[in-house]
Amino acid sequence: MNELVKEAVERYQCPGCVCGEDIECYKKPEFTEQIQCGKHVVGTMLIPIGRIMLGMPKGFNRYIDNLDLCIYEKFEVSNWKYDKYNVPVWKYLNKYGHTLVRGICPRTNNIFIHIFLENCIEKINCIEIKNADIEEMD
Repeated sequence: MNELVKEAVERYQCPGCVCGEDIECYKKPEFTEQIQCGKHVVGTMLIPIGRIMLGMPKGFNRYIDNLDLCIYEKFEVSNWKYDKYNVPVWKYLNKYGHTLVRGICPRTNNIFIHIFLENCIEKINCIEIKNADIEEMD
């Protein structure tokens, strides 16, 4: 596993995971080329908000059961097509130069979060969230 992937999993998934606080328990997901941890289980609960993913910024950290979190090294290798079935809602370029996208699949009522380990903000057509917006969120 390269260092970029290791850092991404430890930054975005390991905090608050019930499996462990570092990448030692990492398991590659079956049937996919995505690089997120296949053993990841969100384990932080805030009352009355619900479960949150500690490694994610506000606006991207709320967890629901039908949420798909996907991490990709580059936008092009993801093979995602944002369209009427996969609608990006928010995009955010964080301080690490990673692009985070939160969206919905209306047909299946699934929520997704895509993390691209590069700045691909211009390739995604949706509302861009800035640091000031994140600071105002609860």
